[in-house]
Amino acid sequence: MSEIIAIEGGHKLNGTVEISGAKNATVALIPAIILADSPVTIYGVPEISDVDALAVLLEELNCTVLRSHDSLIVDPSRMENVPLVSDAVDKLRASYYLMGALLGKCKKVVMKAPGGCFLGPRPIDLHIKGFEALGAKVEFVDGAHVITADRLVGAKIYLDFASVGATINILLAAVKAEGKTVIENAAKEPEIIDVVNLLTKMGAKIRGAGTDTITIEGVEHLKGCTHEIIPDRIEAGTFLIMAAAAGERVIIQNIIPQHLESLISKLKEMGVKMENVGDSIIVYGDNKNFNAVDVRTQVYPGFATDLQQPMTPLLLKASGRGKIIDTIYEKRVNHVPELARMGADIQVLGGQIVYNGPTQLSGAPVKASDLRAGAALV
Repeated sequence: MSEIIAIEGGHKLNGTVEISGAKNATVALIPAIILADSPVTIYGVPEISDVDALAVLLEELNCTVLRSHDSLIVDPSRMENVPLVSDAVDKLRASYYLMGALLGKCKKVVMKAPGGCFLGPRPIDLHIKGFEALGAKVEFVDGAHVITADRLVGAKIYLDFASVGATINILLAAVKAEGKTVIENAAKEPEIIDVVNLLTKMGAKIRGAGTDTITIEGVEHLKGCTHEIIPDRIEAGTFLIMAAAAGERVIIQNIIPQHLESLISKLKEMGVKMENVGDSIIVYGDNKNFNAVDVRTQVYPGFATDLQQPMTPLLLKASGRGKIIDTIYEKRVNHVPELARMGADIQVLGGQIVYNGPTQLSGAPVKASDLRAGAALV
């Protein structure tokens, strides 16, 4: 795959795009499968390298993995709990979900620290705190986490921050624990609800997904099932923004508008013309007079941090001065100097991104520091 994307600007976008399954759900759903005793099939699997890395890790655990087009069949019935220390762990941060799943199923995990895009410090302290509350002992030995438990017993766990990763990882560890687990200040993202839906089909007993209190009643066995992944709200949001910034008439299919309410309301505040038709949104990019707005990222259902960078080039088309404040990942500003190379009047001041528009961007060689910055520069 080429590491260079060459773009000839000045062409309006027209046509239809279909949104794939949610990446942030997929990378948790696949590890969750190993909790089952029989095969699980999931549909709507996106074609991303994270899925390839997870498939390698499952095969290292002696699970059978079959993949065709957008479906994945995993048979964990002959699974063996081996240390996960290969390069595949380095390729995605979400490999840490195997910690919760393996702890829940086998009461022991040996796994080196996960990889992923660098977006500032993203410790897994909350995950570890949750595992310890359930009765696990966590050590860090020779670059690997060693997590063991004689038995896992339900507990009340309060998260200091409504972390998606910690919420899901504690869920995975708790579904087969003895008794009742309550996660307070749980994250509410749709991806968590999707993971809970899969676990429920497998036989787990979980209430409160989508609220800040999730209750899990432990069960002894989980069975195989089939499941379809929700559409990716970040991919959908990125195409909505791109259509508004550079489109004439773009139809975005397989979308759940409720998952994007914070973005859609911000686009309407700017003056973007959109129309809902079933599970599609049509964006009309003929407005030349966008209003400058301020954007502040927050945990769901607030404005998603993953849409902050893609949103920035659209804001540069607006008339006036505005600012962007990322309260989730304050280091997510690497796209700013690159947009300035293209002629943007934009800078980072006191931890905030400040822009003046409208700006006519011109072609320039730029570098994408991470996934969302790449989308912004495209």
